[in-house]
Amino acid sequence: MREIPGRRRRLLSRRGDGRAEPIDAALTFAAQWQWPVLPGVARDPGRPARCGCPDPECTVPGAHPFDPGLLAATTDARMVRWWWTNRPAAPIVLATGGRAPCAVSLPALAAARALRALDHAGVRLGPVVASPARWSILVRPYSMEQLGELLYAKDFVPGSLRFHGEGGYLALPPSETGAGPVRWERAPLPGSASPWVPDVEAVVDAVVDALTRKGVSAPEL
Repeated sequence: MREIPGRRRRLLSRRGDGRAEPIDAALTFAAQWQWPVLPGVARDPGRPARCGCPDPECTVPGAHPFDPGLLAATTDARMVRWWWTNRPAAPIVLATGGRAPCAVSLPALAAARALRALDHAGVRLGPVVASPARWSILVRPYSMEQLGELLYAKDFVPGSLRFHGEGGYLALPPSETGAGPVRWERAPLPGSASPWVPDVEAVVDAVVDALTRKGVSAPEL
């Protein structure tokens, strides 16, 4: 495991509840895996289910960039350390696309069913991020043109699917958001290399098939 010169990274330190410290997780994502991250907006301290941003109707409370904005996402360990030293409880937000993974997300119950179908079909999956409401399957970066062609070829695509591509973002574990904690449903395998993730085509094909087969209904969330 690579170390930052002059500073020992505390990648394996844990909180009292056994979960990783946000600063250590953020350093792993940025410095070790080269995933650009930035701190998300915090939850409203007085109302944890609400967002700390100015939008009273925020639909992703505590799980999106605000200050700094998404363009500030970086893999620079010094910047990441400074951010989380000053905002130790800040959610970790991944800027998807570019050299970082993208994601396909769907409602939690439908996602659990889709993962069972993917396993049954022998589709190899990488990390899967889970929040109480939605799960996100990490995939290789894709372009909007590639995604458009993929979806156009489908007879029907459930409206509950969401795509986090270039210019998008995703909260990563162990973030605490207004919707609840973010965790790994399928954690990355330990090691020094960036985790393997599948192509978007394989995931979308299998997920759409799992959610549109006869007798199956995916909630439109």
